[in-house]
Amino acid sequence: MTQRQVLYLSHGSPDLTLADHPARTFLLELGRELPKPRGALVISAHFEAPGLVVGAAERPDTWHDFHGFPAALYRLRYPAPGLPTTSERLVGELATAGIDARLDPERPLDHGIWSPLSLMWPEANVPLIPVSVPMQLDAHGQLAIAAALGRWVEANDFMLTGSGAATHNLGDRHFGHDAPDAWAQKFHDWVIDVAARGDLEAMANWQNEAPNARHAHPTPEHFLPLLMCLGAMEGKSLAVLHESFMFGNLSMLALGSEGIGPETS
Repeated sequence: MTQRQVLYLSHGSPDLTLADHPARTFLLELGRELPKPRGALVISAHFEAPGLVVGAAERPDTWHDFHGFPAALYRLRYPAPGLPTTSERLVGELATAGIDARLDPERPLDHGIWSPLSLMWPEANVPLIPVSVPMQLDAHGQLAIAAALGRWVEANDFMLTGSGAATHNLGDRHFGHDAPDAWAQKFHDWVIDVAARGDLEAMANWQNEAPNARHAHPTPEHFLPLLMCLGAMEGKSLAVLHESFMFGNLSMLALGSEGIGPETS
């Protein structure tokens, strides 16, 4: 049986692809070190849906789902192929397991997907299947879906990747990449501890247990890919691969399952 490959990335600002930042360097190096999987399911914070939706475009478009950035960013394209037949099979297997999911045959790659992965896999040669954050489910329901996705990627030699932000309060960000605010550091450290222990109950109750949770995430969508990555591990740990901050409190934390890569900072 293949090893379960789970990778969580904080994707930061859309212009990470152009920026000089330690997180950008980390992603470039990680891509050179990692064996390429047959494909990747990618849970993006920017793919919100009431329930579970699975992208099924054969050649998904590059979606520039932001505004106010340099023109060079809008010229970037990431032509990673999709896997519509595999997406359909995944939805069928989830249905057999009692999990309702639907296909979106036109879903593009939002910047939560193409921005980090264009650094990690610049040749766009890993097929990608976008997966939504199911917003109307409670945390235990999200964890149950994640466990099923984790079992599926292990059985099919895929990688499960979550793309969000370990902290995400854009209204409180700094103009420069200052040392992290104390509230952001405490939340970031809590995430690392919970992930190292594989503590699903603490993760399910993160809004009550984590320090400064409501300030770190005024809305939950950027945290939920992280929650689902840990859920995919079904009680096993995710280890730190990278730590840094952007804008004084936007954590660029990256976590990986055993064998994903050496600890890097």
